[in-house]
Amino acid sequence: MRKVLLPAFIIAAAILILGRLYYLQILDDSWIKKSDNNAYKIKYEYPERGYIYDRDGTLMVANQPSYDIMVTPKDVAKDIDTMEICRLLNVTKEYFINRLEKARVYSPRVPSVFLPQLNKKEFAAFQEKARRFKGFDIVKRSLRDYQINAAANVFGYIAQVNEATIKENPYYQSGDLIGRQGVEKVYEDVLRGVKGVSYIQKDRFGRDIGPFKGGIYDTIPVQGKDITLTIDAELQQYGEALMFEKRGGIVALEPQTGEILALITAPSYDPSILVGRDRSKNYRMLESDTLGIPLYDRSLLAEYPPGSPFKILTGLIGLQEDVIDQQSTFVCRHGFSYGRGAFMRCHDSGINNLHEAITKSCNTYFASTFRLSIDKFNDPQKGLRVWSDHLKSFGLGDFLGYDLPPGRRGLIPTPEFYKRYYPNGGWRSSTIISNAIGQGEILMTPIQLASMISTVANKGYYYTPHVIKNIEGEEIDKKFTTKHYTTIKEKYFGPIIEGLHSVYKEGTARSLQVEGIDICGKTGTAENFTKINGKQTQLTDHSIFVAFAPKDNPKIAIAVFVENGYWGARFAGPIASLMIEKYLKGTISRKDLEVRMLTKGLKEEYDKVISGKPFSINQ
Repeated sequence: MRKVLLPAFIIAAAILILGRLYYLQILDDSWIKKSDNNAYKIKYEYPERGYIYDRDGTLMVANQPSYDIMVTPKDVAKDIDTMEICRLLNVTKEYFINRLEKARVYSPRVPSVFLPQLNKKEFAAFQEKARRFKGFDIVKRSLRDYQINAAANVFGYIAQVNEATIKENPYYQSGDLIGRQGVEKVYEDVLRGVKGVSYIQKDRFGRDIGPFKGGIYDTIPVQGKDITLTIDAELQQYGEALMFEKRGGIVALEPQTGEILALITAPSYDPSILVGRDRSKNYRMLESDTLGIPLYDRSLLAEYPPGSPFKILTGLIGLQEDVIDQQSTFVCRHGFSYGRGAFMRCHDSGINNLHEAITKSCNTYFASTFRLSIDKFNDPQKGLRVWSDHLKSFGLGDFLGYDLPPGRRGLIPTPEFYKRYYPNGGWRSSTIISNAIGQGEILMTPIQLASMISTVANKGYYYTPHVIKNIEGEEIDKKFTTKHYTTIKEKYFGPIIEGLHSVYKEGTARSLQVEGIDICGKTGTAENFTKINGKQTQLTDHSIFVAFAPKDNPKIAIAVFVENGYWGARFAGPIASLMIEKYLKGTISRKDLEVRMLTKGLKEEYDKVISGKPFSINQ
């Protein structure tokens, strides 16, 4: 037995050793793919990034060629002609030394960017003499080529990856480009494609001698997938033009799908300035504008008091909680008294029912309705809980879940919110009455307000707003095709819609009518406060407007915020009417409104922060 056991053990051990050697040398190729291996060089080939189209197939973002000079410090000859390469690339000797040192710190054996984004002329000049500069290689990449000067906040931009990204995701190497902001960031994995990889064998002198193992490990690049956005390029450009010398945000949605037709922030910028070697300089220029803040997407990030459009929700909650009906009336005497010395002013007077209150935007009616909604319950905390739960069913007070990076929750106050300010209790409906008319503590972003009016247009449901319409060869996320229902019964939306239609026919938006289109809308004016030199200062009111059209089977819903725009019908209303007509008819009949919006800005108003001139209050 011993005679058999020992030889068997030796044979088994030999088989294991040989098997391991076979695996390591023949089957396991992972070791050859390490880019710091002396015998091999990895070369990447970069695919074209996916194209971006608008909802009608109009090309909005394409690509243009660019060339990076890469350096592998270990391969750079000691006697390299520094002056010649500096002259060819139009860089200083100091730049050459600094970049080479940074590359050496990154990795002596791994290529990193020496000079990014050469144009065709610079590339041709260097390529002609590239063989003289051992250790320097050319990598072709594609930069964005924008076909429209608009939608910078929608697209985002692409930039070189930083060290944190490289450590976090091994796909990326020094010099790689990655989407930042907008759809470039959200759909990075789709748009970027897949890099091609070549393994090049070197001899003992470090010279390339051909593909490793005949190129069996090489892969070809896979182009990024094209995507189609829900954006209407023509409407987007038109909306940005209408925001001439104005600040604010516009969001237009298709109510029946939640598709974003236009997403506008103002001021904005030409997306092409964040392409090429001047990208960093131009980005710093945009970043340094602390007044206009063009990099700040007001349509998604800015939280404003919604003003009178919020009365729509106050009315709906009042109907749902059965504290009012269509025939309920309240007497308005140019305002609403809710306590000793406490008076909410109103530009209206007389006896109003729900329809008339919406048409005239009566503060008294909706303050009374809000008070009844809260006081219906013995405990104001319970009343506010019911009220806030209704609002949250519209997606308010939380992230909507759209497919763009930035966002804000807005604010819908709850009992817990007021407990922080009134730890011993003592607050009641009259304490928080300003919430009735969209002032008080309520805050909403333009996209939340657009989703709200879209929900009204749909009589009680909404889709999550989204900017993606189609991805080549893929389906979009099901969350964008799922209906979300509110806690308000469908039957209560009818009276509200009739009132909104009357706003255009005989109410606060009667001067904004468009022939041939039945528009439902609501004007809004919101008080505007900020701190100037540490002092709370009231600025000119914000101009707000929400609308949808046509009244029956709506095709577009829109929310417009214009900062310091005086009142709803002065700036926000005309912009909304013009964009609705542009989208539904393709032409503009209200040339009077168009000329005024395209040429009349608010620069003088915004400059008052610096000049010290008085703001226009309650004009």
